[in-house]
Amino acid sequence: QVQLVESGGGLVQPGGSLILSCTASGTTGTIMSMGWYRQAPGKQRELVATITGSFITNYADSVKGRFVISRDGAKNTVYLEMISLKREDTAVYYCTADMSTWGQGMQVTVSS
Repeated sequence: QVQLVESGGGLVQPGGSLILSCTASGTTGTIMSMGWYRQAPGKQRELVATITGSFITNYADSVKGRFVISRDGAKNTVYLEMISLKREDTAVYYCTADMSTWGQGMQVTVSS
């Protein structure tokens, strides 16, 4: 089994930046893809970004050019660097491994 531990969420002003981290443990050798999803109040969970073991990335249109996903295989960690944050980025952010294992979720609030 895989376990995921997230860190880095919090409160940031519009236009600010934040870096989220997610570290996997357990049977990490089986992980093909890791990524981030988010869920805002009253909305469905949606894709933010994913990255495969071959470093192929995929982004939601709403974050392209502002968010960057990266992966450190040696540390079994995936990062989400977020810049130019907008109020509409406010949500609970979830890390996932192969969309079968999920982290506990972290609140990211963009507000002045």
